[in-house]
Amino acid sequence: MYFLADGMLGRFARWLRLLGHDVEYFKQASDAELLEAALKEHRILLTCDLALYRLAIARGADAFHVEGKTEAEKLANIAKRFQITLEVNTKVSRCPICNSSITPTSKDAIRGKIPKSTLRRYKEFWVCKGCGRYYWRGSHWKKIDEVLTKANMILQSQKP
Repeated sequence: MYFLADGMLGRFARWLRLLGHDVEYFKQASDAELLEAALKEHRILLTCDLALYRLAIARGADAFHVEGKTEAEKLANIAKRFQITLEVNTKVSRCPICNSSITPTSKDAIRGKIPKSTLRRYKEFWVCKGCGRYYWRGSHWKKIDEVLTKANMILQSQKP
């Protein structure tokens, strides 16, 4: 899916990119600029701002009012609305930082570019086609799994 997130949803945008969705993020755009970009690029405007959400709907844009106190709650809510699968699939994941695609890379290709201990410890690595950042399922992966597990539990509890 193609989304456009307002300045209050930077962290949420990174989560959606990790889940494989194309999310443009504008940290300091005005409401008018956000709305214009969403309409021009046919993206779903994501916002926590109820007034902006209502304006977007009134102008014919596709928009979603993001609600929830935690990332898990927000993810569950958007998953329910758009039938988003709440699991990471590295075949479709995007770079959380720049929104470009990521691709698998070999240890030989990144030798000397990441710490040696990381290279020894992990088997799979990915590189961003846009910004060149490297990714692996390091210790932070446990936190990612925890948030997605909570989001899935919330989502299941919302089903009739």
